[in-house]
Amino acid sequence: MKKSTLFTTVMLAFTMLLSFNAKAQVFPGLDKSPMDVASFPNDYKNPSKIVKVTYSRPQLKGRSLSELAPLGKVWRTGANEATEITFYKELNFGQTKIQAGTYTLYTIPSESTCTIIINKDTNVWGAYFYKPENDVARLTVPVTQANDALEAFSMVFTKSDNAIVLNMGWDNVRVAIPFTE
Repeated sequence: MKKSTLFTTVMLAFTMLLSFNAKAQVFPGLDKSPMDVASFPNDYKNPSKIVKVTYSRPQLKGRSLSELAPLGKVWRTGANEATEITFYKELNFGQTKIQAGTYTLYTIPSESTCTIIINKDTNVWGAYFYKPENDVARLTVPVTQANDALEAFSMVFTKSDNAIVLNMGWDNVRVAIPFTE
């Protein structure tokens, strides 16, 4: 009788272990708007980053840009979670000094300009929880049109003579956001 009880207990424990283990190995599918990172400097051999942006890359997939990033409305500057920008040192954003730290990067698109917003809230989904009272700085930059269209929303940092520029592009729209040291 003791062997039977011990065997039953061992089998029950083994079955539970297998069921927990099997469930833990179910992985979600790929995200339709994959997460990406752009940083400056963007040379992977240089570990001393000045600024980094983490964002998800939505794709047009036959939809209009104004449907995905409506004109005149606060946009998360990407997809899924709101885009976050991390400054590893103090930088100037227009007339405002931005302290080192992580912030959310929002955008208000219009036909000829975009208002770029740096907000102190982080870890938020989309722009649904955007609170203007937590804005650290705003800067309005011009919108330009490119000849080539980008299917996926994209960001890249470049260096100009006097600034680190965050370039954003989607469809034929291009926006350059300057940060100075």
